[in-house]
Amino acid sequence: MNLLDVAPISSYDLETTWWESFQDMDTWMQVFWVCAVVGSIIFLIQMVLTLIGMDSSDMDVDFDGADTMDLGGGISLFSIKNFVNFIVGFGWGGVCLSTAIENYWVLTLIALLVGAAFVLMFFFIKKQTKKLEHNGAFNIADCVDKTVDVYLRIPAGQSGKGKVQVSLNGSIQEFDAMTEGDSIASGQKVKVVSIIDGSTVLVK
Repeated sequence: MNLLDVAPISSYDLETTWWESFQDMDTWMQVFWVCAVVGSIIFLIQMVLTLIGMDSSDMDVDFDGADTMDLGGGISLFSIKNFVNFIVGFGWGGVCLSTAIENYWVLTLIALLVGAAFVLMFFFIKKQTKKLEHNGAFNIADCVDKTVDVYLRIPAGQSGKGKVQVSLNGSIQEFDAMTEGDSIASGQKVKVVSIIDGSTVLVK
């Protein structure tokens, strides 16, 4: 048979074959596949929105009473994203392990554990990310009484601004600087006396 005589498979045929295969599955596998596919699509949409900066703050599920399962650092165990993470883990866990585990009750239990593991994994990643953000954050007020290096000449009598560099939380930060005394040349070490505004310090 000439390979050119073989009729190409259309996208319609593929969709029909997939739908027929889905219908032939038992209810358990249909649930696993729906959770896996739908959860993955929502997860990818969330990821894209996060990457382009359009991700809004995650919605926490509010429960009446004192206990809301807040795990610290502004992270709640019950949230839309964590629910999606659970569905993804549950669905793909059931799909991938279905060939190895024949008992659907055991398979469902393990899929639930995989879903819970996904939630804990992403929770850990999110908490570590927030921790890094917190550690990397700096407050200009922390510069007071610190000795800093003059990066750009500071004019005398607060007639203009120069720049200083200071090491804060393991990183080098640069701020505008003014002085009430004589001008200070680049390369000199000065002491921060006070904060003028959110980006400017007073040195001497």
